[in-house]
Amino acid sequence: MATVRARLTTAYAFALAATLIAFSLVLLVARRASAYRELAARVEDQASAALRVVTSAEEEGAPVTVRTDSSAAPVVAPQLHKKLEGIGDYVLILDASGRALYASFLARQLSLDELARLQQAALQARPDGPARFVQLDSSRLLLVARPDTVQQSQVTRVVTAVDTRSADEAPGALAVSMVGLVPLFVLLGAFGAWFISALAFRPVELIINEVEAITDGRSLHRRLPTEAGDELGRLSATLNAMIARLETSFGALRRFTADASHELKTPLTVLRADVERAMNPRSTHTEQLVALEEALQEVARMADLVDSLLTLARADEGRFELATEPIHLEPLVREVFETAVILGEDVGLAVSLPVIEDAVVMGDRTRLRQLFLNLVTNAIKYTPRGGKVEVSLGRRLDEATFTVRDTGIGIAAADLPHVFERFWRADRARSRRAGDAAERGSFGLGLSISQYIAQAHRGSLTVQSRLGRGTVFTVALPLAPDPAPEGEDEAVQLS
Repeated sequence: MATVRARLTTAYAFALAATLIAFSLVLLVARRASAYRELAARVEDQASAALRVVTSAEEEGAPVTVRTDSSAAPVVAPQLHKKLEGIGDYVLILDASGRALYASFLARQLSLDELARLQQAALQARPDGPARFVQLDSSRLLLVARPDTVQQSQVTRVVTAVDTRSADEAPGALAVSMVGLVPLFVLLGAFGAWFISALAFRPVELIINEVEAITDGRSLHRRLPTEAGDELGRLSATLNAMIARLETSFGALRRFTADASHELKTPLTVLRADVERAMNPRSTHTEQLVALEEALQEVARMADLVDSLLTLARADEGRFELATEPIHLEPLVREVFETAVILGEDVGLAVSLPVIEDAVVMGDRTRLRQLFLNLVTNAIKYTPRGGKVEVSLGRRLDEATFTVRDTGIGIAAADLPHVFERFWRADRARSRRAGDAAERGSFGLGLSISQYIAQAHRGSLTVQSRLGRGTVFTVALPLAPDPAPEGEDEAVQLS
């Protein structure tokens, strides 16, 4: 397959060849036209010179014609004949009857038929008119006729003509030169285009080599130089942005793999220990039941992890489907609140619902319950014993807002942009200030799933927090449009 450089060079060579050929044709046509203009000016000058010789003789009173004998036709006088002989190629002096009083040397060399044809064309030519062509047997002439304006003159018109062979052959030499020069210019142009394209594509080669070195998966931290402000500079900037996204994606993938491995390693280790303890023949029946119960809990934890990963994978693929319907949020929030009260009592927390204002949204009830419950359990999980968790439902403009406020450990300002990342942990060391029990129950996927559920409902999930002061999560969902009253529907139908 031809390279872009070769295709550009070929296209340039063809364009240059077409341009040179067109230019050559125009030049040939212009040269031929110029040659004919020069020929026309020459025959005009000859006619004017011959006419001046005749009129000068007439004005001086010198004889213009003579007869060699009484029966012969008149001819120009010898003195006039001598003057006319060196004026032009083909010169005819005609009288009123159309007889030739004088014919130049070249005219006398013509055959009788050609001379008669030339004389007939001279009579048909319009005096003071433009030059006209006369086709003879072996040549073509350009002819002009000029009238003799002297009163009672025996000469009525002076006719001159020149052979057009020189004008017809003038473009020939130029055409021969063009045939040799055009291919030479095309070759030189193609070579120049090949050289210039090599210089132009050198930065592209450097970009290709740099990208190949960067995208090996281990050098994504490198970037392309973007000094130039041209198209290549913009290309480098675009590639740098793409490489940055790749670096982020690869980093997220590595973290995801490491975190998933870590999350699975702990329950698998516990599960193995429980199974080995249950299979130990020295274990009592009660110890075996306790070990199997713990193993069952670890299996449930791993099942929750797999379900969460499957939910996020479906969301990434766009297969996260919602069974949307109009939903009144007040009963749903009360249901979540009752569950939160039970969970809070178990860990010594006070859960309250100070504000609740009903709102209707279009959504999936199961997913919205999962969203609200995730936020409430997250607040309970990271609030120390004796703390408070506050749940509220309100309306703001055209949105319904669900808020969960706690007095827990809070989140550092540097960590706030990462709270919705998968498997994210604030300290990255797999420990929480809230205690090991909370840590063992968390995979770091709940907030990621919650954010996607909110976005799937065309809403948003935001967080505000101060370290040691508590955290506030707010869900904003668009209100469902108000249904038209039945009376309005009937009015529309009747109208």
